Amino acid sequence: MPFTIAIDGPAAAGKGTISRAVAAHFGFAHLDTGLLYRAVGVRMLDGIDPVEAARALTPRDLERGDLRGAAAAQAASKVATIPEVREALLDFQRAFAQRAGGAVLDGRDIGTVICPEAEAKLFVTASAEVRAHRRHAELRASGSDMTYAQVLEDVRQRDARDRDRSTAPLKPAEDAVLIDTSHLDIDAAVAAAIAAIEARRGQA
Repeated sequence: MPFTIAIDGPAAAGKGTISRAVAAHFGFAHLDTGLLYRAVGVRMLDGIDPVEAARALTPRDLERGDLRGAAAAQAASKVATIPEVREALLDFQRAFAQRAGGAVLDGRDIGTVICPEAEAKLFVTASAEVRAHRRHAELRASGSDMTYAQVLEDVRQRDARDRDRSTAPLKPAEDAVLIDTSHLDIDAAVAAAIAAIEARRGQA
């Protein structure tokens, strides 16, 4: 039987790093669902209607080299508020979740909307200030000249859009295990995630 792990949380909380480590630990396939929205977002920036872009999305679209930049992140946050875009991407994500051998999906609404029946659910979070420091360091390493204050404001704006949208707002699933990474290094955060998932596997 497929075993699905749903990992949700706000931007720069560490859920992507944790998800990749968890997938490697258990030998499961991994999908960063945020890339779907980034891919749609950059297509929108290219002048394509976002709903049309979502409906025509292919795995090749996820290989673009410009999906990790700040412009793609902002565009993703905007297209993610469009109900028709979210609906168009549902089947893609749910099919991935049911693949044989197990799957790890990370995003904003995996445990609440995409895979509410997932065998294990985590909600990875951290304070806005900590997340802004992490994101600022990443951007500086890539050559960006954005200030910490600008990144913090960007994080807060994205959080507000994610929490307040009418369709699939960001929130923990009722049965999700909360992992706050504000004061955890990556090894401790991954260990906490694996321990929580192992506990759920033991109950399955």
